[in-house]
Amino acid sequence: MPAKIGRIKDRRGAIIAVYCQGIWPLMLLDHAKSVSREGRPHLSVIAPLYNEEDNVRPLYEALTDALDPTGLGYEMLFVDDGSKDTTLSRAIELAQADPRVKVVKFRRNCGQTAAMAAGIEFASGDVLVTMDGDLQNDPLDIPMFLETIDSGYDIVVGWRFKRQDKLISRKIPSRIANWLIGKVTKVPIKDNGCSLKAYRASVIKEIPLYSEMHRFIPAMASIAAPRIAEVKARHHARRFGKSKYGLSRVYKVLLDLLVIKTLASFAARPLLWFGLLALPILFLGTGLIGYELLDSALRGTPLSLPIAGCGIIFVTAAFMLVFAGALGELIYNLGDMRDHEFARLTQHMQAARVETQPQ
Repeated sequence: MPAKIGRIKDRRGAIIAVYCQGIWPLMLLDHAKSVSREGRPHLSVIAPLYNEEDNVRPLYEALTDALDPTGLGYEMLFVDDGSKDTTLSRAIELAQADPRVKVVKFRRNCGQTAAMAAGIEFASGDVLVTMDGDLQNDPLDIPMFLETIDSGYDIVVGWRFKRQDKLISRKIPSRIANWLIGKVTKVPIKDNGCSLKAYRASVIKEIPLYSEMHRFIPAMASIAAPRIAEVKARHHARRFGKSKYGLSRVYKVLLDLLVIKTLASFAARPLLWFGLLALPILFLGTGLIGYELLDSALRGTPLSLPIAGCGIIFVTAAFMLVFAGALGELIYNLGDMRDHEFARLTQHMQAARVETQPQ
């Protein structure tokens, strides 16, 4: 289900309510005073949280210890994904004490991608960093990611080269999935599942996120041909709480991979994609009908209803696929994700390396 975030504003333009379209309402808790565009933070760190009550304060302390020495202006967005423990209340305490902390709350558990989409929506920094809220990602790596962004890259992906997870349920499926994703998307990332990533805001805010798509952001962004770097990142064993992932998510990744491949290859040419699917069905259907007509004419026997019926069904299905492709062309031309418009990100990113881009 799409994780699109919407806002309701009063006459002065102030946000008075926030909602997640198609899911459930959210709540934004921002105790910081509004700042001008010139005074906005350079960096936004986004951390989804789900039943991480014991990790909230250690995560905050680890972030401040890692980022304060850099001298950069930054903010922290903690997205509570419908936690059932005291995660929200502990995050609110931090937000009340430190204006750099923002809290976004889902009224129920919507998933990591929806949580990241919400954090990205409300982030105001020029560079956005996403990470897990369980402290398995190390905030001390963030300055290295920022240096890589400053060197001209648009997306920096973390690689957990010494991953501290279970071999059977986490490491082996992850290696197989990363190999498959690389082959299908042609984006050679060693660790797509690492949540520690850095993005230029002008890139990530234009990429649609839904389902389990957060791990496919580099592949989605490849349409605009950004510069992508992968750097080694530290990975720690979980100290508190329980992991929310397992083998059950494998089928979701496979379905999302099919969606990504379709979008990347045929988003601008849906009629071609559906036409290619329709061709073998059309040939099979016409072959069955032609065979029955020829056999009936030569032998003088009546048509075989099962064979001729199957032929008619196949031909009808082929035409339905073609019509679906035509409908896709219409949606593409009238929709909000077109190749030539999405490719403008490349130009925007190139300019962003020379001068600051207003948002």
